[in-house]
Amino acid sequence: MRPTSVTLTPQELELMKIVWHKGEATVRDVYETLLERRKIAYTTVMTMMRVLEKKGHVKTHRENRAFVYRPTRPERQVVRSMVREFVDRVFNGSAQPLLVHLVEDRRLSPQELEELERLIREAE
Repeated sequence: MRPTSVTLTPQELELMKIVWHKGEATVRDVYETLLERRKIAYTTVMTMMRVLEKKGHVKTHRENRAFVYRPTRPERQVVRSMVREFVDRVFNGSAQPLLVHLVEDRRLSPQELEELERLIREAE
């Protein structure tokens, strides 16, 4: 059996960003935030929150009649794991081709390039 991936699906990541931003949230909180961006069914959000709980990305506790979801890991830690998994899977563990790709495609602003240069100098 394949080990559980730390990578969140795009839909799971969208929900997790809301929970991280709020610190903790009910299904209703997440649903209403998503409704500001796009149409979605309340039951879909409820199902996805249960999936996130089952996968261990959120914990829940009952408050009055609602379940309140809280992230189990900080956003930065999850993103770092997702980037590491992506680099391992796509670039065989080497970050250099990713950086080259970003620089060559001009997806980095001058400020981002300066920051990257600074980080490289500090790492040397």
